[in-house]
Amino acid sequence: MFDPFKDFETAGYLRNKFSEKDPQIVQQLEHEMFRVGLDEAIAYLARRRSALRYEDFLAVHRILFEGFYPWAGQDRAVTAPDIAVTKGGTWFCHPADARRAVQEGLRIGSDKRLLRQRPGEVMGLFAYGHPFLDGNGRTMLVVHSELCHRAGFCIEWHRTKKSDYLTSLSAEIATPGKGILDKYLLQFVGENQEREAWGGMIGGLPGLDGKGTDDAVAGNYKDAEVSQQYREFERRREYPIAHSTDGGQ
Repeated sequence: MFDPFKDFETAGYLRNKFSEKDPQIVQQLEHEMFRVGLDEAIAYLARRRSALRYEDFLAVHRILFEGFYPWAGQDRAVTAPDIAVTKGGTWFCHPADARRAVQEGLRIGSDKRLLRQRPGEVMGLFAYGHPFLDGNGRTMLVVHSELCHRAGFCIEWHRTKKSDYLTSLSAEIATPGKGILDKYLLQFVGENQEREAWGGMIGGLPGLDGKGTDDAVAGNYKDAEVSQQYREFERRREYPIAHSTDGGQ
């Protein structure tokens, strides 16, 4: 059980507003909240005329999940600043670097030419940033869809296969900038779609119900072994978004 707050028995999964513990009920409630807030999140991004910022990423998460999580819209630098989070052997970035990772994705994604060439790299940066304790995949899908819309195309997510996508995404996180996820997503580039159609398309995608491998707490960065494991994963990535876990920047 993913329990970074260490209060699951008294507060439920991630301190949700209903103190719910049952995994199936949590998934159902979380996904319903996501579907309820989806149109509002899409409308919010449509109103943002300038380049999207990290604050917009936070705002989308808040809109999607504020009905379920009291910390919705707050990143791990606030909610779990010292906790190392992993999933299936993949390490996500240090909480202090979540902003930088997402901002780099937004920088690339705001360039229409670059995004058409590197849609997977953008998604990989969002995923590595992993700003939130839950709801990252759905948040970054909405933001990524807006970036693609601004660039005049879409990713036809309904044609993708969840297992293949997640395999490519994990490889992208571990070895970014090599075009692994780009190669996969570029197969599914389609004509631009009006935002009004996104709600039904995104909300109905299989695999967005929260079911899958749970995040895990790898430990505290103050632990020398945890810090070393993270530094080794980051070293192998060879991508300049590293935060020193021994107190330096």
